[in-house]
Amino acid sequence: MSNILQVGQLAPDFSIPDQHESPVSLSDFSGQWVVLYFYPKDDTPGCTTEAKDFSELNKDFSALGAKILGVSPDSGKSHCKFISKHNLTITLLSDPEHELAETYGVWQLKKFMGKEYMGVVRSTFLIDAEGHIAYTWTNVKVKSHAQQVLTKLQELAAILSSSS
Repeated sequence: MSNILQVGQLAPDFSIPDQHESPVSLSDFSGQWVVLYFYPKDDTPGCTTEAKDFSELNKDFSALGAKILGVSPDSGKSHCKFISKHNLTITLLSDPEHELAETYGVWQLKKFMGKEYMGVVRSTFLIDAEGHIAYTWTNVKVKSHAQQVLTKLQELAAILSSSS
């Protein structure tokens, strides 16, 4: 089991398919902020709330030059249904072999009702324009999480603009 990536580390690049089966790479967003969030499963209560919250704030993130990418083991087809059902405005990436989740250290042993299994630990990585991890959230509680990420992005963007 790998460790979660830390603030200051270079975020590992990747190329995995989005909901339309088009390859998406971290390097596609060079020069802009990226919110890379990992979630367990499309159309489950917590994951739906999180995706809807990020979608509602998507314009605010875009105004700060940030792209939101949600990642789960679900297929592109599942992502398309999820996006359509809930009018999501964010990009969802498909990681069925959980390679990206393992790379970022969020594929871990989980416990539920006395059973142990491997799964995605709900986590978010804020990646800066230079490709470094600027902030991390692990074992995320969904309620108001998207707003917390936006607030942190606003703080960091303000620090960067005042120091340049």
